Amino acid sequence: MVEDVELNRLYWHSRRGMLELDVLLVPFVKEVYASLNEVDRALYVRLLECEDQDMFGWFMERNESEDPELQRMVRMILDRVQPK
Repeated sequence: MVEDVELNRLYWHSRRGMLELDVLLVPFVKEVYASLNEVDRALYVRLLECEDQDMFGWFMERNESEDPELQRMVRMILDRVQPK
């Protein structure tokens, strides 16, 4: 179970100050994070440690992370908002 303190902390860390990232990360942490398994939760926290400019490129699909696990998390977040 994810505690409210952890969710609040992640909510604020997910607010990057860049609209393109905020509209992806904030809803993800609010709506999906609690249902992730421990591995994916840790992966999301790792993603938040990345530079905004790197994440911007990944989420805008201009390039991909060299780390396949981080790229998997990016894809998971994008799959929520992109039509299939």
